[in-house]
Amino acid sequence: MSPATARSWVVPLAWTAVLLDGFDLVVLGTVLPALLRDHVWGLTPGTASVISTFGLIGMTIGALTIGTITDLIGRRKALIIAVTAFSAFTALCALSPSAFVFGLLRFLAGLGLGGCLPTAIALVTEYARKGKGGSATTTVMTGYHVGAVLTALLGIWLIQPLGWRAMFVAGALPALVLVPLMIKYLPESESFERARETQAKSATDVVGGLFRGGLLRATIAFWVTSFMGLLLVYGLNTWLPEIMRQAGYPLGAALGLLLTLNLGGVVGLLVAGRVADRAGVRPAAIFWFIGAALFLALLSVKLPAVGLYVAVFLTGGFVFSAQVLVYAYIGKTYPDAMRATGIGWAAGVGRVGAICGPILGGALLSAGIAYPWGFYAFAGVGAVGAVAVTGVRAGRAREEAATPVP
Repeated sequence: MSPATARSWVVPLAWTAVLLDGFDLVVLGTVLPALLRDHVWGLTPGTASVISTFGLIGMTIGALTIGTITDLIGRRKALIIAVTAFSAFTALCALSPSAFVFGLLRFLAGLGLGGCLPTAIALVTEYARKGKGGSATTTVMTGYHVGAVLTALLGIWLIQPLGWRAMFVAGALPALVLVPLMIKYLPESESFERARETQAKSATDVVGGLFRGGLLRATIAFWVTSFMGLLLVYGLNTWLPEIMRQAGYPLGAALGLLLTLNLGGVVGLLVAGRVADRAGVRPAAIFWFIGAALFLALLSVKLPAVGLYVAVFLTGGFVFSAQVLVYAYIGKTYPDAMRATGIGWAAGVGRVGAICGPILGGALLSAGIAYPWGFYAFAGVGAVGAVAVTGVRAGRAREEAATPVP
């Protein structure tokens, strides 16, 4: 396979793998109303929250472990393994006989799913044309939000006639086409091959490299930023409709607001990538976190219907793109030998933020202060993210990244 042909397959295959991450973002929220309404397994809101947390814990562990393994066995093998594992356990979710088994399968699916993102971003970054790393990363991550939107729509079409189990079958079916295509056409990263030839390493070497050679400060900054970024993503996807309901907006707008939020994320990613390529990924990430904070604060103001949708669209454009720009910045900062590990560990720490986001929103709702204080709290999180990005020293990332793993 020629280099040009190989490059042409990388983005669409990686994009489709990331789309599965978007599927998982909203599939549980899509099927939970049916599970609770029909008293499946005697499920309660509390039990549902535990199941949701199990899935996120699996994704956290998957990001940490598979991200590291990717730098040892290669991007191609790791991505194929991650997609296959996620799809198999997602299919088994449709056969779950109890809440415990369902939660366990969600955890196991999360292991594979957590590894998809860091592996896909590392591969795309290494195949991106010079100076296009930012747009390459953001383009692939549009799959995340397209997956979220398609899954929400799929729930409308499937659950009523076929039941909630059909959603998990539908989520696993893409692997029947995707995995064979990946086996046949997905190339290994040339950057990884070169790094493997020159550096014999173990998992300990790779993870330890994140803290050596001047990278300690950058690693901590990326972890804090990723925590804040995914706290915003999951907190808003979980609680935005309910917070708006408390603000007095009609509940009929709930699905529309979530769709608007994620559509804003898709457009924001396309714009953010081009800005990052031209102005630099560091200033773009800082600007996007500041924009996220400002528009989140703006949502605390009562707006007419059109103004509300515009504000939510722009909020999605800044919130979701800010986190992805962090991944692009990580890909630029770490060297080939530890790029997937750096992205994986930042994503893993970020998944802890993903767990905390719904908890924060739920606590504010329980206290009856989600509106307007929920938006102020989330705006504060965005501001902290902007400050954390500045912890990666400007102009030093590329030089520091050149330091080899001892």
